Amino acid sequence: MTAHRIIDRFDGRILGAGSSSGLRFVVGDWARSPLGAFTGVMVATADDRRILLARDEQIAEYVTSTYSFDEIVICPISLAERHDGTRWEVDAGPLRVGLDIGARTGVGRLLRLVPAPLARSRVFATVADPLARVVFPGVRTRGSAGNGRREYYGAQDQHAVEGLSGTWRGSALGALADVTPNPQFGFSSTPARPSVTRVTTTVVRG
Repeated sequence: MTAHRIIDRFDGRILGAGSSSGLRFVVGDWARSPLGAFTGVMVATADDRRILLARDEQIAEYVTSTYSFDEIVICPISLAERHDGTRWEVDAGPLRVGLDIGARTGVGRLLRLVPAPLARSRVFATVADPLARVVFPGVRTRGSAGNGRREYYGAQDQHAVEGLSGTWRGSALGALADVTPNPQFGFSSTPARPSVTRVTTTVVRG
């Protein structure tokens, strides 16, 4: 008998950035998901501790069933965005950061040519995977996650991140830097060049 599969879809944006202090982080801002609209943050410290920042236990439980962390912090999380999309202000407990969002990247322009229903599909994520590995070393658009889950990332647009300022546990982050080394939150890394990508993430479980 074939096991019943559950398919979860998360529509939103993923922002990845690094800092000269060595801290790297990924902000997932989800407009639609099985958990409702929410923003979550994954942090990798300079000494490679992986920390999840989540607004509640339900979100933390879902994320930790897919990825592994050294620490979980439950805290209020907010993302304020300038009306023209050029500035994000993230307040997530120990992390407070402002981010300057720049122009659409070359990859973003190409992604905009793909019809939206196709770009969000698992088929597109599967076809795009070999190319993503070449263009963005460490990046995968499909793969195995924790507890036998499969994940698919259907990217639809991308903009550069051009600057940041803020603090982590009261200490200054420093200047914007590439997301290196790979924070290794899961089977796929965010691109090394700081960016924000509009994406549909599909999780197949069961």
